[in-house]
Amino acid sequence: MDYITTKEAAKNWGITDRMVVYYCSAGRIKEAKKMGNTWLVPVDAEKPADGRYRSSKVKDGENK
Repeated sequence: MDYITTKEAAKNWGITDRMVVYYCSAGRIKEAKKMGNTWLVPVDAEKPADGRYRSSKVKDGENK
């Protein structure tokens, strides 16, 4: 399996390399490996969903 660095993954996904490191350390990128101080991300890995945001849809009966 081929791997890329967090900086390369960040550029491909349009996010910061710090977020890629966070996803790796949280186990959200499967098959990511840590070699020394560097995380390696599989070339074919997909960007995890950003769990910081929720849908802004308002349900019936809630504050509008």
